[in-house]
Amino acid sequence: MKLLELLPSLVNRLPKRARIPVMTGVAGLGAGGLAVAFHLAMHGVHHGGLMPLAKQGLGAFVIGSFLLIMTTSLAAGWLLTTFAPEAAGSGIPQLKAAFWKDFGYIKLRVIWVKFVAGALQIGGGSSLGREGPSVQLAGAAGSNIVGALGEPKQRRRLGAATGAAAGLAAAFNTPLAAVTFVLEELIGDLNSRLLGSVLFAAVLGALVAHGILGPQPAFSLAPLGEANWRAFGLVPVVAALASLVGVFFQRWALGLRLNCRQWSPNFPTWMRPAVGAFICWVLGMLVFWRTGSIGVFGLGYDDLSGALAGKMLWTTAGLLLVAKLLATVACYGTGGCGGIFSPTLFFGAMVGVVVAGAVNLLAALWGIDGFLSTNDIVMLAVVGMSATLGAVVRAPVTSILIVFEMTHQFAIVPPLMLTALISQAISRSLLKRNFYDQLLVQDGHDVERLRPMDNLRAWQEQPVGALANRRPILLNAIDETTLRKIVRAHPFSRFPLVEDGVVKGILEREEIDAALNAKRPPQLQPAIVIEPETSLNDVQNALFESPTGLLLVRGVGQDGRFGLVTIHDLLRAQQAAAEHPDDV
Repeated sequence: MKLLELLPSLVNRLPKRARIPVMTGVAGLGAGGLAVAFHLAMHGVHHGGLMPLAKQGLGAFVIGSFLLIMTTSLAAGWLLTTFAPEAAGSGIPQLKAAFWKDFGYIKLRVIWVKFVAGALQIGGGSSLGREGPSVQLAGAAGSNIVGALGEPKQRRRLGAATGAAAGLAAAFNTPLAAVTFVLEELIGDLNSRLLGSVLFAAVLGALVAHGILGPQPAFSLAPLGEANWRAFGLVPVVAALASLVGVFFQRWALGLRLNCRQWSPNFPTWMRPAVGAFICWVLGMLVFWRTGSIGVFGLGYDDLSGALAGKMLWTTAGLLLVAKLLATVACYGTGGCGGIFSPTLFFGAMVGVVVAGAVNLLAALWGIDGFLSTNDIVMLAVVGMSATLGAVVRAPVTSILIVFEMTHQFAIVPPLMLTALISQAISRSLLKRNFYDQLLVQDGHDVERLRPMDNLRAWQEQPVGALANRRPILLNAIDETTLRKIVRAHPFSRFPLVEDGVVKGILEREEIDAALNAKRPPQLQPAIVIEPETSLNDVQNALFESPTGLLLVRGVGQDGRFGLVTIHDLLRAQQAAAEHPDDV
């Protein structure tokens, strides 16, 4: 205890220029170590469960895999629902929201819940990826580490960003991709002032992974020679088809996630991941029965490595593609604890193998044997990986670098660059937002205003309409059914009540819970309504007078009625402006 109290004072005695590297170093090492520990725990569950069961014959695998996947998914669902609902899913959107809306502050319990639930569910066989949990775990660890070193809650962005970079670098042995992903997706600025710290942390995360797991890439490829003109001619085809698979995956997974909120309240939330796990088990068993492959379960890296070695039949790849796609949609959409990087890489590789195999079959029918070589098939599989990931995440630099670093093959870089252009064009034409931003919109966040303004003077002169949340969650009734539905679907602490266009007041979450338990009408807090032209300087006084720390803004909502602004919104924008004094 004395050591924990001593550390902040020691760090604060350092010169200002030395404090940031010290905190970055400690956060990077701690976050990288946690990501490696998560990797080992998840693989320990997988290699201690599914792998030996698959070697014991069909009957033993049917029973054993069912018990394992259902038990682990139920345990994960209970942990998430009981202790940290924000740890469900990938975790990257939640980290992004915390980075901007909460200054990088993340609750400590997110770490252990994500670690245990993710290791159990992914290792137990649910078709999900490890990168999302690794990034959220590491970002949360970095946030809490710099907090332990003396950083207040409103200055945790450094820890969250550097922790996330170290975690992704350690998860995939990809430090360059970790840097670009954090800058492209989390921060949204490749020229961010945090670039140096993020780069330092990613190096440390990769060193931790190298020291514990070894320097090997995530997937092994035989050295690739120059692909022939036939393979290069198929690159746009594979890139386009793989991108479309990514588009369909996003729509289906997030559509199922949205529909799950409409399920009967009598069906407990903690049991919902088991529904997705059951679907995954059925699909996985069908594929295992037909091919002997267990690639539908968990990460599927063994089958993915087989595809990248050119040792997979294209018919098997097609079966795995369909089954893995549906299984991942089911597992993610029902609230499972895992990410989407690994599944999307899997989908794309299978698309490449299927296209190459189908083309070879057609060529053989025309009397041309060996139209595409094994080298060509592997290149097209790698192209598919980058295309699907790029279409879903919409981070083109990351989609190139992560595949290059995971395979260590420079020959694939030119086709990957072409693939990035194609995947971005298709994704942006068919989807309004990438996977993570669309998930945030589902949860009630306004992604267009997630990143606050930088200029303090502009902030002071802005009308409140520019800052207000245009998609607030509003109540239109206070009957028991409506109240139970709203608290179950949304994590917010206050809900404005607007009936027939008239503001009735503000309902606080604690009051809703108390009223539901006591079976009485809830008590409303008074609401303050302001005009959208009100300056932010005037809004400050109105917020301090508000008993709920919340104001309704007339006429700026998505439905043309009311928007919403809170003290937190105001402080967040002001803090961002203060952190960029050169812009003032």
